Amino acid sequence: MNRLFYGSDVKILVGCAPCQPFSSHQKDKKNRSKHKNWGLLYEFARLVKETKPHIVSMENVPDLSKEKVFQDFVNTLESNGYFVMYKIINSADYGVPQNRKRLILLASIVKSIELIEATHKKHKTVREAIGNLPPIAAGEKNKLDRLHIAPALSPINLERIKHSRPGGSWKDWPEHLWLKCHKTERGNSYGSVYGRMEWNKTSPTITTQFIGYGTGRFGHPEQDRALTLREGAIIQTFPLNYKFVRDDEKVLIRRVARHIGNAVPPRLGEVIGLSIMKHLRETEELFGRINND
Repeated sequence: MNRLFYGSDVKILVGCAPCQPFSSHQKDKKNRSKHKNWGLLYEFARLVKETKPHIVSMENVPDLSKEKVFQDFVNTLESNGYFVMYKIINSADYGVPQNRKRLILLASIVKSIELIEATHKKHKTVREAIGNLPPIAAGEKNKLDRLHIAPALSPINLERIKHSRPGGSWKDWPEHLWLKCHKTERGNSYGSVYGRMEWNKTSPTITTQFIGYGTGRFGHPEQDRALTLREGAIIQTFPLNYKFVRDDEKVLIRRVARHIGNAVPPRLGEVIGLSIMKHLRETEELFGRINND
């Protein structure tokens, strides 16, 4: 892998382990360490030790910070001479139109490094993000944008969403539309599923299942459907014309949704890049000394 850095004045390594073992949505939280991807952060640490980059960065879900594997990762960096900074931020503070809290880590071999200050005191809303897209119905797709496609809804879910209000939940439905679990004490606490988003607020965290009306608050604020692939991508801050698949390739809705939901929002990636560039400008002389040694 070191050959990829050949001839570079500054070596930057960005990566991480998949977030699934550490997510708050992980059903079996007591046995997280048994997940097949649990130990991959140790592999990232191995790559750092082998390649010795000047800058290291990673992004993951906030709950990772509570786990031993993360503290082991930080300890590995520090024992190898890195100045490590990590913090939990809300992506909305940096222009991502969703309430997406993430753990950000930056490490430098020359000096302490920080994430740039929040760029957006006023958060972008759902209306600002997707309010101008053409309306479509559940099960339809836009003729000019094949990613502006919404999965169909069953007749009963179509009736349910018609009774849903922005910011509300299944509790707004007539009782004959309730699921069996809604009538139990445990089900009564699931107020965030089968909900509509609100135009004048940020979106909830976009997950891999944002195309499903029953998997969170992913109902469109006024149209009777869940989010389209394009809407989810825009809320994740992908460019409006980003294709995800080739023109001659079939759009597999669940596969593309998984790609979108798992992605680091490009805007957040930009913020991390700006933070690294700021650090490099401030430490240019120190980096010059390292490269001359």
